[in-house]
Amino acid sequence: MSPNGSDRSSRRPMRRKLPQVLAAGLVLATATGCTYKDFPRLGFPTPVTDEAPRILSLWQGSWAAALATGVLVWGLIIWSWIFHRRSRTKVEVPAQTRYNMPIEALYTIVPFIIIAVLFYFTARDENELLKTSKKPDHVVNVVGFQWSWAFNYMEDVDGDKSNSAVNSKELSAIPDKWKKSAPAGAEGVYDQGTPGERNPQNGNPGPTLWLPKGETVQFILTSRDVIHSFWVVPFLMKQDVIPGHTNVFEVTPNKEGTFMGKCAELCGVDHSRMLFNVKVVSPERYQEHLKDLAKKGQNGYLPAGIEQTDHARNAETKNK
Repeated sequence: MSPNGSDRSSRRPMRRKLPQVLAAGLVLATATGCTYKDFPRLGFPTPVTDEAPRILSLWQGSWAAALATGVLVWGLIIWSWIFHRRSRTKVEVPAQTRYNMPIEALYTIVPFIIIAVLFYFTARDENELLKTSKKPDHVVNVVGFQWSWAFNYMEDVDGDKSNSAVNSKELSAIPDKWKKSAPAGAEGVYDQGTPGERNPQNGNPGPTLWLPKGETVQFILTSRDVIHSFWVVPFLMKQDVIPGHTNVFEVTPNKEGTFMGKCAELCGVDHSRMLFNVKVVSPERYQEHLKDLAKKGQNGYLPAGIEQTDHARNAETKNK
């Protein structure tokens, strides 16, 4: 047998096996019944809310899809390199493929399918993450300003349901539909930080926002000046804090501890100093903290920010 014939016959089994190997690898990578805990977090911190695993799963799934696509592309490149390299004994140009409609349709449709699948999962998870309750367990108005944060705890601290301050001028920037989320008699207490303030327990800079473990907290985000962004790192979620527009989202913390937060939107010269802490404690300790703020005279609310426009007031929302 000629050397060329021997070379071709030795390649045929490999050509038949390569697609099978690639298909088996793709099945193993995508068809296992694993959860987000079975895969590396790929740079994400450990989730500390009930909602965060959904974000982590989307992140891991995006990486898995990118890796599967990369393996397929790399496999095709290696396959072409091995089986379509120039022959050592022939110098003629191999047969050229031009205007192959099936191939052109394939590399047009496949990217569209990939984008459509990623869009579906992103839209599905976004809709779930942005759903809000009509009556959450707690409501906190987070106010961003140059160069720190204020926290209006919209709570009934004294137990008198007839004594409410949610309609005060300080909260006029918040639409009525979000004020209704606060409990009856929410006279409120507040806390406000400065860039030089530090958490007494760990020394981290910025004010400290207290939250109860295992209870739903609705954040109403407002700004007094420019666009900021409210980001608690292990929550795996952030929202812009926009003057004249109110953003809202909910979380349920499920792990006690003190976690880092920061502004994630370039808001000016001291943007890097807009740090804060989130301290998750038991519900009983949370109520004690609210009473401590009241004893300090920090009753009522601080100005929430710039009043929202009529167009934004009419924005549709999704409630659980």
